Amino acid sequence: MADQIRTDEISAIDRAAGARPKRRPEWIKVRAPSGETYEMVRGLMRSKQLHTVCEEAMCPNLGECWGAGTATFLMLGDTCTRSCRFCDIKTGRPAPLDWQGPNGIAQSVKAMNLRHVVITSVNRDERPDGGAPIFAMVIRRIRQVQPGCSIEVLIPDFKGSRDALKIVMDAQPEILNHNVETVPRLFRQVQPQDHYEWAEATLRNAKEMDPLALTKSGIMVGLGETFDEVVAVIEDLASWDVDILTIGQYLQPSKKHMPIDRYYRPEEFSELKRIGLELSFKWIESGPLVRSSYHAEQQVRQLSQRYQFRLRGEH
Repeated sequence: MADQIRTDEISAIDRAAGARPKRRPEWIKVRAPSGETYEMVRGLMRSKQLHTVCEEAMCPNLGECWGAGTATFLMLGDTCTRSCRFCDIKTGRPAPLDWQGPNGIAQSVKAMNLRHVVITSVNRDERPDGGAPIFAMVIRRIRQVQPGCSIEVLIPDFKGSRDALKIVMDAQPEILNHNVETVPRLFRQVQPQDHYEWAEATLRNAKEMDPLALTKSGIMVGLGETFDEVVAVIEDLASWDVDILTIGQYLQPSKKHMPIDRYYRPEEFSELKRIGLELSFKWIESGPLVRSSYHAEQQVRQLSQRYQFRLRGEH
């Protein structure tokens, strides 16, 4: 394969990188959001006072996804109890939970006539259940108002709580997603209130609780990890029986956030994908602008056909 490169060659590139990059390379190109469908989705979000991780996390694919009529809804408020250094969502003391939020999201899913929806949230560590009951509520409410819509939930780690996770899994989402984000060595620096062991427990337990659900995780690159450390995480995720993997370039939201150590080249993303596909993953998205929800609908639809499982929301 022409785009394969050897791991030792990539490690040499790592060592030679030197100073942190100041300018984005030519393969990091983001189109400004525009178009009729984009404006429709944006207006719908504003009218219902909904939050999306697309905007809160400054996703580079916002224009593409909203232009296609899809979005990732953000629940449990717009204030996170954790202070991850890669994320642009604000940190602080959150407002009380909005127990009517699931209904507003479900009605928006119906208004947009979505076939697949991604639901995520901030962390709510002040609650023992981490807000898990609201995840279950929104899954069930979407199933009521928009039958046939598949549902992906991108959840916090709930501090590794089995009880909180079980609340979500009992509602039977098609995809249970939790991102490891980075390599174990950088956890304390990148996401100081998270633990690699909590991520492992979340993904392992989800598959144990519902073997028919697809599990998914993602990692950012360019934060100071080595190529071999990324491969080790990919191997860990495969051993945890994760089905879907996303790998993307970290982009610094502002100067106060974690600096970019280096930009990975397109052929490096291709090599990581090749390595992953030799393991047990059913689907891998790997590229500079890949984010957790990128091509999410394609994943669930094509995998349901390939592996002949029935989507839970279909009658």
